[in-house]
Order: sequence, then structure tokens, then C-alpha cells
Amino acid sequence: MTRVLVVDDSPQILATLRLNLRARDYEVRVAPDGGRALAHAADWHPDLVILDLGLPDLDGVDVIRGLRGWTRVPIIVLSGRTDGGDKVDALDAGADDYVTKPFGVEELLARVRAVTRRAPVEGEEPPTVRVGSHTVDLVGKTVTGDDGGRVHLTPTEWGIVELLVRNPGRLIAQRRLLAEVWGPSHVKETHYLRVYLASLRRKLEADPSRPRHLITEPGMGYRFEP
Repeated sequence: MTRVLVVDDSPQILATLRLNLRARDYEVRVAPDGGRALAHAADWHPDLVILDLGLPDLDGVDVIRGLRGWTRVPIIVLSGRTDGGDKVDALDAGADDYVTKPFGVEELLARVRAVTRRAPVEGEEPPTVRVGSHTVDLVGKTVTGDDGGRVHLTPTEWGIVELLVRNPGRLIAQRRLLAEVWGPSHVKETHYLRVYLASLRRKLEADPSRPRHLITEPGMGYRFEP
């Protein structure tokens, strides 16, 4: 049974999510603050954390950093903070997704299913990943179409694709992409991403104007949807 830790200072939200998650056969623990969230995570080892940022004792971003110090557990932020800077801070700290309050329960549950379904087993990664009608070989560092033709990617394009497909369903922040592909001195050059993602969509998407796999989350980052 998938274990979900819900962290929020609102008793109503804790009760709502506990009820809805248990009804769908998730095992649930709740925590009203950051300290108890970190303690539960350490002794219970959840498969997913749903985390509010506005906690009474610790900022949610600090909780994310605390978790990322020892675990890769998927983290979905559920927060009333709509400022782009707060979203970027949470994603840069290691969150996998960001849902803004007020939220629809069904949308959140869909995000939960996506993240838990695609979360990798520690130390285990698939050697190939499908992107539409293309196969990305993470070992050989090649991309091949179903017709057998090789798709040429530049080293920069490969860096972007590799990071995205190794994290299926997870939101990768703009700053993380820029830092890992171009280097820390380029984290503000967001126009690079627009140019390169447009090129990648032309090469890998059936309809580049309506991408199904290389998805933009405006103001936050990008997501690979298998």
C-alpha cells in the first residue's frame, strides 16, 4: 500500500485529504507542522509527501531541504502562495510538483497518481524511455525513431532531454535546468530554454504546436509526460 504523508496546518485540509486518500487505498499519516513532518518521514518512510509551505514552526522550503538531505521521496507542494518566487524556491529546493490553493481534490489525486506511479526505485533506472514515436537510450545517449532513423541532438539538447526523461511526471524548475545544463552562472537565462525546447519539440513531438510529452509549466519549468 502506498504511504502518503500530508503536512498542513489546516485541520480541514488534513481531514479532507486523509478521507479522500484512504478511500482510494492509500495509507495516510498527517502532520500539522514541519517538525512532526520530518519526524514522521524519518521513522515511517512515506512514498509521497504532500506539503504546505506556510507551517507554524518551519517554512515549507526548509522542510523540503531537510528531506532532500537524505531522501528522494516525491514531494508535491500544496500552498496558497501564488507568487512565482515562492514556487521557484520550492522547486529549487527539491519539490517535484506545485499545486496552488484553492485546489480541486480530483486534480490533486491525479498528480498523486502520476508522481507515485513514476517515482523511480532507488538505484534503478530504465535504460530506455519512450517519447512518443521515439526511443531515448540513456546508456547509449541516442534517440531513434520508430522507423529506425537516428535523431540528431546537440549536446545541450541531450542534456535537457536526459534530465527531463529521468524524472517522468516531475516538474523540473527552470533554474535547475539552466544550472545543470548550462552551469550556475546562467540560471537567469530563461530565453535559452524557450529556444531549445522549441527545437526539441520539432524533433520529438508529433505536433510541436501541441506538445504531449515536453510540457511547459508557465513561470515554473518543464515536465516530461510519457
